[in-house]
Amino acid sequence: MRRPVESAQYASETYRRALDVAGLRGSMSAIGNPYHNAQAESFMKTLKVEDVYVAGYDSFADVAERLPRFIEEVYNSKRLHSALGYRTPEEFEIQLAQKAA
Repeated sequence: MRRPVESAQYASETYRRALDVAGLRGSMSAIGNPYHNAQAESFMKTLKVEDVYVAGYDSFADVAERLPRFIEEVYNSKRLHSALGYRTPEEFEIQLAQKAA
């Protein structure tokens, strides 16, 4: 029986040890389950297409400065999300809070 190929780079002992030293826990789904990381992959694609490829990041300082701005000012406040009925996360949360009140 042939097993699907795992991402060896993320399962390596060296990588797992580095995570442990940093106090982090790796996130890996079961073998053959491509959906575990779908939300993160979708966000990364959006970030790359709508910000990184357009303006480029030259340094870690660029990332530290611009990534929070992209998340707060674009991704959460302006960008429509199909999973939220084509509303922004900000609009969705406001409407959810109003319904709960």
